[in-house]
Amino acid sequence: MAEDRTVKVRALLDAVRAERRSALTAPEGKVIADAYGIAVPGEELARDVDEAVAAAARFGGPVVMKIVSPDILHKTDAGGVVVGVEGAADVRAAFCRIVENARAYDAGARIEGVQVQELLPRGQEVIVGAVTDPTFGKVVAFGLGGVLVEVLKDVTFRLAPVDGDEALSMLESIRSAEILTGVRGREGVDRWAVAEQIRRVSELVTDFPEIAEVDLNPVIATPEGAVAADIRVILAEGTPKERRRYSREEILTSMRRLMQPRSVAVIGASNEAGKIGNSVMRNLVDGGFAGEIHPVNPKADDILGRKAYKSVTDVPGEVDVAVFAIPARFVASALEEVGRKRIPNAVLIPSGFAETGEHELQAEIVAIAERHGVRLLGPNIYGYYSTWQDLCATFCTPYDVKGGVALTSQSGGIGMAILGFARTTKTGVSAIVGLGNKSDLDEDDLLTWFGEDPHTECIAMHLEDLKDGRAFVEAARATVPKKPVVVLKAGRTAAGAKAAGSHTGALAGDDAVYDDILRQAGVIRAPGLNDMLEYARALPVLPAPRGDNVVIITGAGGSGVLLSDAVTDNGLSLMEIPPDLDAAFREFIPPFGAAGNPVDITGGEPPSTYEATIRLGLEDPRIHALVLGYWHTIVTPPMVFAELTARVVAEFRERGVSKPVVASLAGDVEVEEACQYLFEHGVVAYPYTTERPVAVLGAKYRWARAAGLTGGAS
Repeated sequence: MAEDRTVKVRALLDAVRAERRSALTAPEGKVIADAYGIAVPGEELARDVDEAVAAAARFGGPVVMKIVSPDILHKTDAGGVVVGVEGAADVRAAFCRIVENARAYDAGARIEGVQVQELLPRGQEVIVGAVTDPTFGKVVAFGLGGVLVEVLKDVTFRLAPVDGDEALSMLESIRSAEILTGVRGREGVDRWAVAEQIRRVSELVTDFPEIAEVDLNPVIATPEGAVAADIRVILAEGTPKERRRYSREEILTSMRRLMQPRSVAVIGASNEAGKIGNSVMRNLVDGGFAGEIHPVNPKADDILGRKAYKSVTDVPGEVDVAVFAIPARFVASALEEVGRKRIPNAVLIPSGFAETGEHELQAEIVAIAERHGVRLLGPNIYGYYSTWQDLCATFCTPYDVKGGVALTSQSGGIGMAILGFARTTKTGVSAIVGLGNKSDLDEDDLLTWFGEDPHTECIAMHLEDLKDGRAFVEAARATVPKKPVVVLKAGRTAAGAKAAGSHTGALAGDDAVYDDILRQAGVIRAPGLNDMLEYARALPVLPAPRGDNVVIITGAGGSGVLLSDAVTDNGLSLMEIPPDLDAAFREFIPPFGAAGNPVDITGGEPPSTYEATIRLGLEDPRIHALVLGYWHTIVTPPMVFAELTARVVAEFRERGVSKPVVASLAGDVEVEEACQYLFEHGVVAYPYTTERPVAVLGAKYRWARAAGLTGGAS
């Protein structure tokens, strides 16, 4: 059966291609719909008025009439649709009006006739579609449909193909999901019927990659089913070039030698201060790299006290990484030598390639590397840091604070912002990697490595684009169950939607697709650079929550209100305090305080009240996370609060009770030192803000849900 349908659709698409058309007519769309079981109303093609009258009579009720022309894609815009036509006279008039409107809209358009379609009952209009995204390939879409689809833009996306359960989850992912369940006495729609339309469209575009866009709009969803009133199919104009793919084992093998090298060659090493080759050499030597460092320079015998070689082919033994610090025009010939030497990795610092319009030069080095089996990092990068190897292969400032955060950036400027943040906050890093033009190695390679790297606990990536979104999603899905992945995606405009030929295509702007698919992959998306860096620093500090019950304990009512808002804004839920727990909290707070949630202990309380309520929050297994709001008073100074909180949290963790605890500190400048102390002792704390600590907690919850460590939807 599946083979029969693909043969039928293949023949149809080949015929359309033979006519040099990219858009299918409505009758052709029905052939595809019937082949794939996509529910559509009864319809007939009328080539003249008499055929239209006869077709309408056979349906025995009101009909919809639509122009059929391979040259008119948007029928409504052309005045080519009339709804609710009934009776021979009205059918004749509508036929003539539709044809006249079409000719006025496009005098040269080929008109094959008018489609007479059974009028569907009233129901909820939704849109089901698919589009070929330049990053992620085939993507299916679902949302509210009809004439307001591009105004409301309440749409969600998934990678195709989707199974029935994933299709059903899309119905829950739009903002207006409640409408589908029935509101104001209306019955809900047949959700499985809608999901089945999504699944079948995803199957269609997976079977036929040349289909660029599919649009079912509107789909009329009722309690009895879901039927597509209109189907639009658009073919791609060409086939995209296949990207070379590497197996997981191949990626890990080359990345291990890149990130844990025993021998590094610097091509373009120099004794002259101010040269990139000198800076790279100094960083490698002064950084304490324990492996071999081989300077390569045809004009020098000795660089920084180490023997220099005329060519990389002269270097004795195996070399794991060649770092290039030479002008772009010399890279190709040097890369040939790297290939002959069988060096597996080339780190290309030089600029002057695709970023300056030199696409052919970049294509040349990629071809050389592929021919020799060399993986390329860059070009146009600042280099990279692998701190656990004491490796600083960069011309920028060194950084040697070892830790569990891996940071990557596509931009050199962002890379240096990362470095400054890490130094200021004393963030320990496992690696900092520049990606630049991403001629070869990119985020999915790094993600695959960092997912397995025992030194890395959290991965944060700044990116402007993804070369292969599906490879990234595959790597993310393998990594997220083990450690958080944070992404800052630059460029949130929907420029990609401007030339779309369907409603689905117009809705599938770059950011809309990225947002949904990254979320489905379990990736935490950061709204800004500082957010990404704070998430990266803080997430390894917090234990994973075991459940969704969040309790706020605060010394200031105003902070409690703002913290409550932040909890809601970050998709968290304030625990409903049961009577016994409410009574237990009241034992420690003054009569004019407030139990419930937030627990307001008031500002004048001594350290013992803070300690007692925090202990209670950690002791009760029904509470899964604590948000603390501190108010600076002389009764309980900032460092006293910080030390008691850290002590109590550490005590419970030693007893095996690990809950995420975040704190907001309001007060004079002393709260800054207190926050630093708390951070160093396992409590994520920020001064002068109620939003940031809860945002970090929300990010931890999103990861924990994606990793399957706690309840709730991701």
